Amino acid sequence: MAVEVHATASPGQVLERAGAFLEQDPVRHNVILTLLGLRVATPEPGEYWIVEIDNDVVGAVFHSPLLFVASVTPMPAEAVVAVVAVVDVIADQGVELPGVTGEAATAARFAGHWTERTRSSAVPFEGQRIYEVDEVVAAAPAAGHLRPAVTADRDLLVEWVDAFMAETHDVAVNTGGVVDRRLRAGQLWIWEADGASVSFAGVSDSVAGVARVGPVYTPPEHRSRGYASALVRATSNAVLARGSRCILYTDLGNATSNAIYRAIGYQAVAEVLRYNFGSGESTVAGTNRG
Repeated sequence: MAVEVHATASPGQVLERAGAFLEQDPVRHNVILTLLGLRVATPEPGEYWIVEIDNDVVGAVFHSPLLFVASVTPMPAEAVVAVVAVVDVIADQGVELPGVTGEAATAARFAGHWTERTRSSAVPFEGQRIYEVDEVVAAAPAAGHLRPAVTADRDLLVEWVDAFMAETHDVAVNTGGVVDRRLRAGQLWIWEADGASVSFAGVSDSVAGVARVGPVYTPPEHRSRGYASALVRATSNAVLARGSRCILYTDLGNATSNAIYRAIGYQAVAEVLRYNFGSGESTVAGTNRG
């Protein structure tokens, strides 16, 4: 078994060499596929590694922005040698990763070997679940309606994204830039009730036939009125109507959101786990949510 790890600073090279592999599992690879496309369109410093066994791509690691945790694709248990190999290469390069996130088993193997190679700690920080919906379950309508976010919503959306990041114990980086980019792309949606904006959701562009709903946020004063459920139902139906598969990520520590999404019709696909390296503090790095 010949294992090779190819390091590059070019997201385009990753797509060229590993694009077919990533598109074989567009649900589990959706975040990395989305971000690689974004980095090609809007360059930003990054580090990437492609893992091959006997000339076949079996995994990839995405690290951009550099202060964020790295994202690793799922790798099968029999490919544990590949995880070890990529960790060794990253460590040998002297790269200081703040942490890693990925499918639970792969992330755990990565974190375990990282602690051995770097003599650092790896602390589990956040468990998530990937859900997919094939058919949205109907429900009694909530007050209000869906509308696309517009430039006039920008300041409110920045405030809400910052609040979402704070609630999820994550680090907000260039929130204004992210909101501006997603507004231009038509990726932000608002639920409006009684003339007020009460909830928002992001919907990524479809990549390899898969679009992702998220983040979803309702400020505390508007909660428990069904706004988020109605918003996710509406955006999910819109994604399905245009012929794309529809997924989202949930925080396993939030029983309410998990119950809401299951009631809408979302079914579990996989578990994702994040580790922070070093001190393990939640401020070590952010999770790249695309």
